[in-house]
Amino acid sequence: MSAVVLTNRIDLDSIAAAALKTAVRTWFVVTVIGQWVFAFAVASFYGLTALRGDYHGWGKFITHGHVAGDTAGNVAVAMHVASAVVLMLGGALQLVPQVRARFPVFHRWNGRVYVLSAFAISAAGLYMTWVRGSVGDASQHWGSTFGAVLIWLCAGMAVRHAIARDFRTHRRWALRLFLAAGSAYFYRLVFFLSFLVFKGPVGFDPTTFSGPFLTFMAYAQFLVPLAILEIYLHAQDSGSAIGRIATAGLLAAITVAMAAGIFAVSMAVWVPDVKAGFDPRRSIAATLSDTIQARGIDQAVAHYRHLKTAEPATYNFDEGELNTLGYQLIKKNKSSEAVRMFQLNVEAYPQSSNAYDSLGEARMDGGDKAQAIVDYRRAVELNPHNGNAAAMLQKLGDH
Repeated sequence: MSAVVLTNRIDLDSIAAAALKTAVRTWFVVTVIGQWVFAFAVASFYGLTALRGDYHGWGKFITHGHVAGDTAGNVAVAMHVASAVVLMLGGALQLVPQVRARFPVFHRWNGRVYVLSAFAISAAGLYMTWVRGSVGDASQHWGSTFGAVLIWLCAGMAVRHAIARDFRTHRRWALRLFLAAGSAYFYRLVFFLSFLVFKGPVGFDPTTFSGPFLTFMAYAQFLVPLAILEIYLHAQDSGSAIGRIATAGLLAAITVAMAAGIFAVSMAVWVPDVKAGFDPRRSIAATLSDTIQARGIDQAVAHYRHLKTAEPATYNFDEGELNTLGYQLIKKNKSSEAVRMFQLNVEAYPQSSNAYDSLGEARMDGGDKAQAIVDYRRAVELNPHNGNAAAMLQKLGDH
């Protein structure tokens, strides 16, 4: 082999190694930034609302988020949320080599807390899915169950090899645990990125929250990140410079997509959650929910109008309040009450495409197809890019 060929090979190997290292570090930094933003949003929303005694908003993204009198179920939700924050914050620190080298005691204890949190979030998730009930169909529920078992497997193998002091294998299982335990984070990125790209839901029915895309995501949220990890580990171990460069390119593309997903979910969920957590106003949705239960829907509508006139600064009258309450009523099979809440929201926000979109969904859920078409048409008029309303019109046969 000539000196020129040898030099060229060494240069290509160096470039490949540097490219792979840069790609994985960039991916890790973007992932950690997103996870810490996620953790801050979760802690702000669920923690601060709980301190104020306002649990009504917990049902916004968690089915049966807080149910009065259901102590076991409420504890499961709280454990699930708290464990998510610990996993998002602690996982990154566990994987940083400098932290592991300089603070070995912290690394060991943080690892123990991390593993316990992984078991806790999985157990709580299974309880919430199979005992308390969750949105979605059986395929999604079995996907969540598969994920819980996968998390337990990765955690158990990481602990086993740590005890055996086989640290190389331990670190690989720790990486797998990091990805499996972060599945909810990756799910959100892909889910909201799809909304950003397609201007609305694609591959599933938003009314029933079921469809091929969500079934795919129930398993892909675990399997795809783990598959990419195995590709990276193989490229790292092999001597192929081309393989390392290809893997670096794959990680770079994934990192860009993740950054877009972080932006999408931040604007749609995390930023509003942080604002809601730090908002001292009382939830009008919680107040009206109590009124509906005690005195009925008519009195709730009258109560809303009275409070909006008499105490506008005391209560939160933002658009999302009645929207959240409406969907909670739908989940309780109270379609007529949900329609009244969405009508009230349309009255308060007549230029909101989303308000009409939600009203159309409640009408359709209650069997009023003709009026649902009217509401969805108005949603599209107000926002021609409302993909969900357009898709629902097509589903209802309005071309």
